[in-house]
Amino acid sequence: MSLKTLLFPLLTVAGAALMVACAPMTALNAVVPKRSQLTADVAYGGNPRQKLDIYRPAATAPRVGYPMVVFFYGGSWNSGDRADYKFVGEALASRGVMTLVADYRLYPEVTYPDFLEDSARALAYGLREAEALGADPARVFVMGHSAGGYNAAMLALDSRWLNGQGQDPKQLAGWIGLAGPYDFYPIVNPDAKPVFHHPDYPPNSQPIDFAKAGSPPTFIGAAKDDKLVNPQRNAAQMVAKLRAAQVPVSYEVYPHASHITLAGAFAWPLRFIAPVLDDVAGFVEKTAPRTRPTAMTSIESTSPARAYPAPTLAGTNGAR
Repeated sequence: MSLKTLLFPLLTVAGAALMVACAPMTALNAVVPKRSQLTADVAYGGNPRQKLDIYRPAATAPRVGYPMVVFFYGGSWNSGDRADYKFVGEALASRGVMTLVADYRLYPEVTYPDFLEDSARALAYGLREAEALGADPARVFVMGHSAGGYNAAMLALDSRWLNGQGQDPKQLAGWIGLAGPYDFYPIVNPDAKPVFHHPDYPPNSQPIDFAKAGSPPTFIGAAKDDKLVNPQRNAAQMVAKLRAAQVPVSYEVYPHASHITLAGAFAWPLRFIAPVLDDVAGFVEKTAPRTRPTAMTSIESTSPARAYPAPTLAGTNGAR
């Protein structure tokens, strides 16, 4: 038995403990190498929470512009700060992906749907300003983890939100959801109940209801034993519905990740837990490849394409 095999369970537990204990995740950010040109505190609206940070790759820009990801973090819609997710911005920038990490208003300042309106405004900023920022407007993705995965799914699948900002989901190259809740009523998590007016849930607020033909190409990642968001009810059922509608879907279940470390694995100290950075960067490249020769330097190589298992369905409730 190899040393890695012996140490893996211990390291996974240690990684999870680090992520839980360090919220905000300053410990991870402290050891993340700088691979980007950071522009912080960019306002996309007038509220103090309506700001984002831009991580530009340090490598030479492609002639058509970098691909762009607009990222939303989780926290049950009542906690989180964009500065805590520097490790996500730096990781994607190291793979040649311009990354916008956005804040949005949180409970108790707001409830559903105000944080979706903020998220739509941030994504619309990315779509509108992509070319000026050095990105390719045809290669813009929306991405989120946990509650942020819900935000990303709603923006990509339900046109109300981007249409309200003069944009449309058809402009997206794709969307990426990591441990996201897509079908979660009745809510179990007490922190999330007031956000969605439990028990008087608003109609048309579940992403699963908007998965249909013509939806953007999709990457869905889930932790196999996620204790907060049921991966069968949420990830697997979303994948099944999108595939039934002939939407291109890449699907990965990570056996060694938890709900928290699925995001933490973007940081190099925790990448042994799950190859989520390789998979997301590979999805971006294969979904919206560069159309002309480019001059790229100092970019970490991505792993080969992965095979994705078919989803299974379960009727259990997904808690957040």
